[in-house]
Amino acid sequence: MDRKELQIRYNAGKRDFAGLKLLESELLQLRLNNINFSRSDLRQSRLGRTHFCQANFEHSDLSESILWGSDLSEARMSHARLREVDLSGANLRQAQLVEVNLLKASLCGANLQRADLSGACLIEADLRPTADSRTNLIQANLQQADLSYGRLSGANLQGANLARAILRRANLGVDYRPGTWPTDLRGANLQGADLSYADLTGVNLEDANLQGADLTGTLLDQANLKKCGDAPGLSPATRLRTSRFKGEGMMAPN
Repeated sequence: MDRKELQIRYNAGKRDFAGLKLLESELLQLRLNNINFSRSDLRQSRLGRTHFCQANFEHSDLSESILWGSDLSEARMSHARLREVDLSGANLRQAQLVEVNLLKASLCGANLQRADLSGACLIEADLRPTADSRTNLIQANLQQADLSYGRLSGANLQGANLARAILRRANLGVDYRPGTWPTDLRGANLQGADLSYADLTGVNLEDANLQGADLTGTLLDQANLKKCGDAPGLSPATRLRTSRFKGEGMMAPN
């Protein structure tokens, strides 16, 4: 099926295209809201600036496809294969991306507000600087991912693997807007991560692994560092005013 035939059928009211094979297809700047592409093969396709609001891509393969600037708000994409996909500037607000494979994917500037990426593979993914307010990243694998300058305030990263991730100058702290709260990093693996000059004000880091992390110039005011244990990488430039460290509930030095 080519683009023309798909568009004709869609305009006639058909929405179920499950199991479709459209390798290297070009579906640019179309309106395909509510379409069902579940279990479809769309590898290496050009899908930029297309409206896929509330579309179904569950268990589909979109590896190496281009989806920059597309509207995928409220889309269902759980268990999809999105290796090396380009989602730069895409709208993924409230999208379901549970356990998706986003290895080396580009999500630079994507809107991930209230998106569910729990258990997702984001190894070496580019997430600069995404809008991640209240994003669910529980148990996500973000090893060596680039989240520098990201706005992650309110994201849930409980148990996430952020080993060697780049969070330089990222904002994970309280932004004091109504309905927002600090990022949850309880039990997260931040071993060897670059957190230099990041804002972790009020962040919950209880039981997180900070071994070898770079915290140069990091803001940790009122952060919960309980049960973190020794954290090599803490430097005199790190602000720890009113923070708890080593589970002692003590006032950390300024």
